Amino acid sequence: MEDPQEYYDALRARIDERLACVVERREPVTMYEPVRYVLGGGGKRVRPVLLLVSCEAVGGAIEDAIDAGVAVEILHNFTLVHDDIMDNADLRRGRATVHRKWDANVAILVGDQLIGIAYMCLLRTKNGDIRKLVDVFTQGMIEVCEGQSYDKEFESAPSVTEEEYLMMIGKKTGRLVAMSAELGALIGNGDDRQRVALARYATALGCAFQIQDDLLDVTGDERSFGKCVGGDILEGKKTYLLVSAMNTAEGKDRDILMHVAGRRSPWPGIVEEVTEIYRRLGVIERARERVRQDTESAIRALGDLPPGRGRDMLTWMAGMLLERTS
Repeated sequence: MEDPQEYYDALRARIDERLACVVERREPVTMYEPVRYVLGGGGKRVRPVLLLVSCEAVGGAIEDAIDAGVAVEILHNFTLVHDDIMDNADLRRGRATVHRKWDANVAILVGDQLIGIAYMCLLRTKNGDIRKLVDVFTQGMIEVCEGQSYDKEFESAPSVTEEEYLMMIGKKTGRLVAMSAELGALIGNGDDRQRVALARYATALGCAFQIQDDLLDVTGDERSFGKCVGGDILEGKKTYLLVSAMNTAEGKDRDILMHVAGRRSPWPGIVEEVTEIYRRLGVIERARERVRQDTESAIRALGDLPPGRGRDMLTWMAGMLLERTS
């Protein structure tokens, strides 16, 4: 196979090229200027590339899946715009969030508009049963919103079990990843066995992706991460690290973690203190091991796919996400 990074970059460029011309309207300026700002914000385009490669892995043509890939990326950006409002985030991919650059009302409207544009792109897909595609896309969006709702509920909950946390990220993060793979399989006319294999792959990969994101919040470099390191701690978000640590912490450590989980006002240095608790309790290494296990499960699921560039790329992508730093 050709260099996988070069192939990934080529597919990402195809998505970026289509994204750049997907919004033709210019007025009202107060809507379409921030819409273009969002879609031009870059990113790894993991979900649309996953959709394209999944289509190829079952024997389909990349070109048939471009519009659906763009739709998934736009839907993903919708979730980011609204998540940033709810999280009161200042940065996204190293740039000011929409509600900071404009205001919350603009950001809400931009998110709504992105949903409409996403469906417009999806409906341009020529291959596959369009009713099935729309159903999978819609159910995916519903579950993503459910996951975000659970995430907000968990912020005010005194404690969250690991099972509850994994259920939440399976919806909020994992469902969009799994949806991408399923759409690719449908467009590529994959059989039931191949669709199940891709669903298993993507579900495990989505879980690994989110836990890796939780890790990067305390171990990442802010310049490459694109967000404020330690932001989850400052916001009292129930991450895999916090949930795991609260299950084992005692004494002063537990008091500090309860302060964070209760979303009480942080003090200077709290990020460093909590990170040290995580290290001392071994939850950072435990999270890394969970990411490794989920990644290995994802790769094993690919055994039911025919050999070829598509399957090789899916294997490579799993490893690439495991090693990411942003």
